Amino acid sequence: MDRTTVEETNRRVIAQFRTGGAVDGMRREGIVLLTTTGRRSGRPYTAPMMFHRDGDRVLVIASNIGAPRHPDWYLNLVADPHVTVELPDETYAGVAAPLTGDDRAKTWETLKSTYPFFADHETRTSREIPVVALNRG
Repeated sequence: MDRTTVEETNRRVIAQFRTGGAVDGMRREGIVLLTTTGRRSGRPYTAPMMFHRDGDRVLVIASNIGAPRHPDWYLNLVADPHVTVELPDETYAGVAAPLTGDDRAKTWETLKSTYPFFADHETRTSREIPVVALNRG
């Protein structure tokens, strides 16, 4: 998909999600809207994505479908970890924290076994795919 198509799809998903109804082609209960602050512009950017619950933690994965570079939303939250998290049942101000060490390694293995497409994404890139906890802040 080209950038314009991705942006149009994101706008549609965000609008459908925020109205509380169905989201075309997606499971609404598996979507989070993550708003970060642009690292260069300082403007808010919202990206729809899947999330995974790990106990009390809400996790997002910066796989970028195995692209060689991290997604923009991840680069934004590294620059400023203060985010807004919109889940199907709640919205909160959060602080994003990339997982590290054994926590990241164990969680990544669980994610790959639960969602095999992440293993495919991993084979497409030489970068370590970040796993990020969206903590209440």
